[in-house]
Amino acid sequence: MCSVCGCNEGETRIEGHIGSQRDSHHHFHRYPHDHLDTRHTDKHTRHTGKSSLQSGIEPAGVEAPGLNQNGIVLIEQHILSRNEGYAAQNRQLFADQRVLTLNLVSSPGSGKTTLLTTTIEGLINTVPVAVIEGDQETANDADRIRATGAAAIQINTGRGCHLDAHMIGHALAGLRLEKGGVLFIENVGNLVCPASFSLGENHKVVILSVTEGEDKPVKYPDMFAVSDLMILSKIDLLPYVDFEVERCVEYARRVNPDIAVIQLSAVTGEGLDDWTRWIHARRVTTNEKLPGR
Repeated sequence: MCSVCGCNEGETRIEGHIGSQRDSHHHFHRYPHDHLDTRHTDKHTRHTGKSSLQSGIEPAGVEAPGLNQNGIVLIEQHILSRNEGYAAQNRQLFADQRVLTLNLVSSPGSGKTTLLTTTIEGLINTVPVAVIEGDQETANDADRIRATGAAAIQINTGRGCHLDAHMIGHALAGLRLEKGGVLFIENVGNLVCPASFSLGENHKVVILSVTEGEDKPVKYPDMFAVSDLMILSKIDLLPYVDFEVERCVEYARRVNPDIAVIQLSAVTGEGLDDWTRWIHARRVTTNEKLPGR
């Protein structure tokens, strides 16, 4: 079991890899004790108002046979540090290709894939789009993405509960990125673990549907603290659910005062123009920050 997030070991499978589409690399969680080295640890500090949440610094808050809290913290630091090394490689690749990379995160059932297919249909004629899909099992979502005409690679994490940068690096080997395009990474449905693992993306975008509780930002603060944008999805259902939008936004800005908020419905199209404008603006900003511009 992973001391960082508690997920179980599982065999990661990535489409396009030889050998029954099984990836030959090991998930980081399989050997956390190997060659512990915390000299270059990414402390992954996340500011939430007046307080600070730091993975790998505070007591781990979990138990593992034969390890005290300090030992578990060292393992957490090691895992996150190794992940950041792979994330840096991905980040450089995205920068070289001038690709805006968005890591879409949410709990299951928020409407990520429906929003993604609708978004792609609005972008694909003017912007090169590619997608990496993360799920524990099945290629259903990748098939839905490919039906839009966009290239997509499916990663199945087995019992793993999030994507990590090493998985993304392997998936990129089978995915052609066009310069100036957009790469969407649809993470495994989970509001906890993906907050700690950078994939090399430019922005995390957290999606919260109005069919969920408006207090999700304070119940799962780490995810909202590290996200640059919160999308409130399924707003066409607001007349039928007990969800206070203003309170949800207040909660989100309590943990992250700088988080942007877009309300939309992938069914009616309301708010989709705001989302598209946000994407185009980030493409421009991302390119302006690159060397030689």
